[in-house]
Amino acid sequence: DIGDIVRGTDSYLGNNKEKEKIENNLKDIFKNIKKNNNTLEKLTDKHIREYWWAIHRREVWDALTCNAPPDSRYFVYKPDRLRKFSNPKCGHDEGIVPTNLDYVPQFLR
Repeated sequence: DIGDIVRGTDSYLGNNKEKEKIENNLKDIFKNIKKNNNTLEKLTDKHIREYWWAIHRREVWDALTCNAPPDSRYFVYKPDRLRKFSNPKCGHDEGIVPTNLDYVPQFLR
């Protein structure tokens, strides 16, 4: 999940070289954000990541769903039946970013 990657809590066990490369790039990005903004320079790495994600979550969601086909939907399976969770285009035009799973550990999602 992108939020987990940004916040440094991703539990992906795949390609370690690629994961390390992404993590190093993110560290550089967040170091530059802190360096270029005096009010943020005292934040810990964890806090700057949380801060950035809280501010940019909406833009990330919009970017992910802007080209979603009109008939695509974001949904949850229930034991009894399929229940739709969003409007067309994965809820892009709803104006709401689904944050209900942001802090649920990945292995529980």
